Amino acid sequence: MWHLPLLRLDIGKIFGSFVGSSEENIRKATKVADAAAPCVLWIDEIEKGFSGVGSVGDSGTTSRVFATFLTWLQEKTKPVFVVATSNEIEMLRPELLRKGRFDEVFFVDLPGSKERTDIFRIHLNRRLKDPTVIGDFRITDEVLTRLADMTDGFSGAEIEQVVASGLFEAFSGNRSITFADFEGAVHATVPLSVTQAEKIQGIRDWAKVRAVPATSDGGRPALRSIGTGQPAAEGSTPVASADPGPAQKAAAPEPPVTVSQALGRWLADRLGRSREGSGRR
Repeated sequence: MWHLPLLRLDIGKIFGSFVGSSEENIRKATKVADAAAPCVLWIDEIEKGFSGVGSVGDSGTTSRVFATFLTWLQEKTKPVFVVATSNEIEMLRPELLRKGRFDEVFFVDLPGSKERTDIFRIHLNRRLKDPTVIGDFRITDEVLTRLADMTDGFSGAEIEQVVASGLFEAFSGNRSITFADFEGAVHATVPLSVTQAEKIQGIRDWAKVRAVPATSDGGRPALRSIGTGQPAAEGSTPVASADPGPAQKAAAPEPPVTVSQALGRWLADRLGRSREGSGRR
C-alpha cells in the first residue's frame, strides 16, 4: 500500500551464546533498519522477546539489549516506522510505551461483520481457483454475508481455518466444494471468543481507556458465555452498539485514528521534512 520495505525483527534471534554478542546483534539490526529507511520495522509479540527484562538469571543481558533498543527508538533520525504487536501489553515496561518511542497504542479487536466479509473474500478467492474444486459454488455477496453472519466472534485465523476445513471436507468426499462444507466447519469450531471470553473481555476493558481503536466498533461481535453460546452475563462491560442512542450520539467522540492513517501522516511529515532539508542544501 505504501510501497515501503517491511522488515521483521525477531527478538529471539538477537540473543547469542557468547558474552556481548546479544548487544552487538541488536546494534546490527537497528543499523540495517536505518540503512533501509524509509521502511517499516515490524516486531511480533514484543512482550515475549523482552519478558526477561529485570531478571538476574541471564546476568542482565536482556536488560542491556532492551536498553540499547530503547535508546535507538528515542534517538533514531532515519524514517523508520516501528510497529509492534502484543497480546499481553501489561507485560511491557512503561518506559517502552511512552511518547517518543511508541507514539500510540492501537487496540485491534475481533473483526466486525464487514471485516469478516472481507476476510472470507480474500481466503476464498485465494484458494478457490481450480474449476473442478469450485463446481457450482460461487463467491457472491450473498454467500459472503451469510458466512460473515455465521462466524460472529471468530478471529481472522479461525475464519481462514473454516475455509481450509471446508476444502478438506470436500476433498475427503472426492467432490466439488459446497456451502454446506463451510457451514459444517463453522459449527464444528469453538472460537477463542467462547473459550477465552473472560480474558478477551479483560483486554477490551483495559483498551477502552488506554488505547485507540484501530477500527470502528460498528458490527463488533459480543462475547459469549462458555458452553452456552449466549451473550455474556449482565454486569460485564458491553460492546459499543452500532446504533447508539440520542445521548450517546450527542457525546460521540471524533472518529479514531486508524493505523493506516497514522502511518500516512507519519510518512507525509517525514517526507516533507526530507524535501525541506534538500531544498536548503
